[in-house]
Amino acid sequence: MDFLELAKQRCTTRGFTERTIDKSHLDRILSAGRVAPSACNQQPQRIIVVRQPDNILKIQKAYQTFGSQCVLIVCQDKRNALIRPFDGKCSGDLDIGIVCDHMMLAARELNIGSVMVGLFDPKIIRKEFNIPEYIEPTALLLLGYPDKDFLSADRHTTERKPLNDTVMYEIYNEG
Repeated sequence: MDFLELAKQRCTTRGFTERTIDKSHLDRILSAGRVAPSACNQQPQRIIVVRQPDNILKIQKAYQTFGSQCVLIVCQDKRNALIRPFDGKCSGDLDIGIVCDHMMLAARELNIGSVMVGLFDPKIIRKEFNIPEYIEPTALLLLGYPDKDFLSADRHTTERKPLNDTVMYEIYNEG
């Protein structure tokens, strides 16, 4: 499949069936995250794969899982964080976003739905999964087979701003 077509077909899934993800498909998704680029190739991602029902319940203390049977807790190792010296911005959040994007696209190629969540209580996740202080829970990636059809790839025609609303050439300008 053409990359742009795949990107258009990826959509947020907030409702999953009870069907479990085959190990080979999960490994393919995780492999896509493994090859994702990161700043200075630091590869700060640390991913906890959660599939056991009792552990899914632990995640639900921090955020709803929409029936997902597989949640990836995507963390970043802060010990060797690459910090931009000009303003102190850490590259880890960007790196984790790229890793998650690679995994979401790989999932969609396999007809597996996904939703990346940042709005969860990291203290609960840290406590429930025994995560050390230098590892920061950054995102939850919920995976599974959608309980409804995937959204139409054509939705971008009306649901996305046109390029000229979001892209500028040479300098920043509004309208």
